[in-house]
Amino acid sequence: MDIERKRALVTGGAGLIGSHIVDLLIREGWQVRILDNLEPQTHKNGRPAWIHPSAEFVQGNVQDYETVRAALTDIDVVFHEAAYGGYMPEMAKYVLVNSFGTAQLLEIIRDHKLPIRKVLVASSQAVYSEGAAECSVHGAVVPLLRPAEQMRAGDFQVHCPHCGRPTSSIPTAEGTPGGGETVYALTKVDQERLVLLWGKQTGIPTVALRYSCTYGPRQSLFNPYTGVIAIFCTRLLNGQPPIMYEDGEQTRDLCFVEDIAQANLLAATTDTLDGLAVNVGSGRATSVRDLARIIAEQLGVSIEPIARGEFRPG
Repeated sequence: MDIERKRALVTGGAGLIGSHIVDLLIREGWQVRILDNLEPQTHKNGRPAWIHPSAEFVQGNVQDYETVRAALTDIDVVFHEAAYGGYMPEMAKYVLVNSFGTAQLLEIIRDHKLPIRKVLVASSQAVYSEGAAECSVHGAVVPLLRPAEQMRAGDFQVHCPHCGRPTSSIPTAEGTPGGGETVYALTKVDQERLVLLWGKQTGIPTVALRYSCTYGPRQSLFNPYTGVIAIFCTRLLNGQPPIMYEDGEQTRDLCFVEDIAQANLLAATTDTLDGLAVNVGSGRATSVRDLARIIAEQLGVSIEPIARGEFRPG
C-alpha cells in the first residue's frame, strides 16, 4: 500500500511491542502519535524513559471517546496494540479495554468518516487453545482442551481427540479452530473479529496479527503476563529456582520484539495480508525447561528449575 504522508497512531505505544513499533516507524520516516494510559500493572514507575522524543505522546484510555477521537485526528494508519493482558481475575476490565475499546475506536473512524487508510490490531496465539498437533494414527488433529482432572493426575500430554493417543505439537495454521479459553483470549478473539468484520463493511483494509510469545528490551517486571523470560531472570538473579508449570516440556514459539515490530511495518505497507488474521512468530519451538537452562547459562547462575506439577486451567 502506498502511504504518502505516513502518519501513524500507535495505541499502547509505551509498552513492549508498541514502543518498538514506534521506534521503527520513526526510523522509517513516519510521524507517530502514541496513545497510552500507562497502566500501573505494566508501568509501575509511570512514564518510561524509552518513549521516543520525536513521537507525540497522549496519555489516556482507549475506552474514553473524546480522547480516542482526538488521537485519530490526521492519522493514516492505526496500530492498535493497547490491551489489558494476563491472567488476572478481572472480567469486566478485559471486556471494557479490549473489546469495547476496539469497537469504539472503529465506530469513531466510521461515524466521523475519518480518512484512515488501514487498521492493524494486535491479536495473540492465545486464540488457538491447545493449537494443532499430530497423532501417529490420525495425522494432523485439533486437540480438545486438556481437562483439569487430567492435569491434576499429572498427565500433561495433549491427546488425540479421536483415539486418545499422545500427540506431538506441529505448527498451527491460521485456519485452526480455536476460540480462547481465558477471558483475555476471548477478548483477543473479539478484537480481531471486530476489526476484520469492520474492514469488510467499511472497505478500509485491516489486518489482525496473532503474536507468539514476545520478549525483548522493555519487558515489564511488574506484570504477571510479561513473559516467562523476565520471570525466570528475576528469580535466578535473586538466587531462586525458576518454577515451571506442568512438567516443563511444553513448547513455545519465542519471538524477539523487534521482529514483531517489523511484521507490523510489513503488514502496514503491503496489501497482501489485508482482511486476514496472520500468525507472527519465529517458527521454532523451545521447551520451557530448555529455556530455563539457556537463561541460567547466560546469567552464569547454576540453579536447576523446579516442576511441581502446578498448572493453569485454560
